[in-house]
Amino acid sequence: MQDLAGPAIGTLAAFAVGGYLLGSIPFGVILTRLGGAGDVRQIGSGNIGATNVLRTGRKDLAFATLILDAGKGAAALLLAKYMMGGVSPSAELAGAIAGGAAFLGHLFPVWLKFKGGKGVATFFGLMLAAAWPLGLVAAATWLLMAAVFRISSLSALAASALTPVYALLPVAAMSLPAPRPILGLSIFTALLIWARHSENIGRILKGAEPRIGAKKA
Repeated sequence: MQDLAGPAIGTLAAFAVGGYLLGSIPFGVILTRLGGAGDVRQIGSGNIGATNVLRTGRKDLAFATLILDAGKGAAALLLAKYMMGGVSPSAELAGAIAGGAAFLGHLFPVWLKFKGGKGVATFFGLMLAAAWPLGLVAAATWLLMAAVFRISSLSALAASALTPVYALLPVAAMSLPAPRPILGLSIFTALLIWARHSENIGRILKGAEPRIGAKKA
């Protein structure tokens, strides 16, 4: 009966709040401070994500930030689906809401006065958790763009923009058509990633965007 009526509003709200709080954990800030690399917000672009953590020269901290930022999105989505019974329309909806809230938490964490990251790692974690082939194709797009252009932001913009298209493909989405919550989540996150990368887009158009691995003063 729950699948026919859908999950209760209160249940979805609880998943949204829990997802937001999980997503708002600023792992980039925590790891750089604990690792003796200072405050990542005072380095390079000031972003709290893995790309800027890499500018500290600590590849280990950057890798850990990448995994944890991706993991918190995936955890929010998978926990919500599990609590709703796993595979069902209600579980898909709950997972998408919790995952989307975790994404918002990373972008606008209450602990950092709502000044967070740009969501790329969390986006990939969400897509891998929602439908792992979809996440793999999105990641492959990022890797291909990065190999050709060596610009992290451009790679993220391309991967996020193409993921909703991939979600409509049976191989990537594991079903035909793609579950609406997964498609909606991919569109939602793509729009926010593009909005958060407005300054990067300007620098890309001017040819001034830093290359991967370059230190930014």
